[in-house]
Amino acid sequence: MLRKLGFTLLWIGAIAYAFGFAPPDRPETFSLIQNLSTGNWEGINPAIVALFNVMGIWPFIYSAVLLFDGRGQKIPAWPFAIASFAVGAFAILPYLAVRSPNPDFDGDKNPLLNLLDSRGLGAFLSVGAVVLLAYGVTQGNWAEFAADWQSWRFIHVMSLDFCLLSLLFPALLHDDMARRHLTRPVVFWIVALVPLLGPLAYLTWRPRIESRQ
Repeated sequence: MLRKLGFTLLWIGAIAYAFGFAPPDRPETFSLIQNLSTGNWEGINPAIVALFNVMGIWPFIYSAVLLFDGRGQKIPAWPFAIASFAVGAFAILPYLAVRSPNPDFDGDKNPLLNLLDSRGLGAFLSVGAVVLLAYGVTQGNWAEFAADWQSWRFIHVMSLDFCLLSLLFPALLHDDMARRHLTRPVVFWIVALVPLLGPLAYLTWRPRIESRQ
């Protein structure tokens, strides 16, 4: 109960901060999102390009865990997984607030679950993330990014969303490891303590779940 209450309060707090305390937004936010989404990146800080596209990788990481976890929940996980592609951690937090521990998986895997369970997906996402991180770190204007973070709600909240997604993943990791009969604590802590690349390495390495009736 305390765990669920904690996630609920964190969700409410994140929404309150994003709309009540984060820096004001700018008129050019919509055009920036449009250009980022369509690949029209000319003139955009590569650090922002990298962050925006990495935020598109996180929902796949969560989906690869959520949809297995949701098989045994009273409330299905797929609406939260879909919503996370648009609002990130703001969709994950309410799921964490209503879910119950679920270290088992019963039944057959459908084609979507087979795809999400494949190591190939983890490897593909990992390559994409490494390329994006290298691009952002080496080409990005970080002084400009810091200034935007302090004065632009879109950049500010997107950055905090990345941090939240990194911090929340361990809340689902323990049960996913149990479903795969992984019991080594060192694996949990390596994945939990390395943002983005830790979860991606886990998706690439973790054993597949066998269908069970």
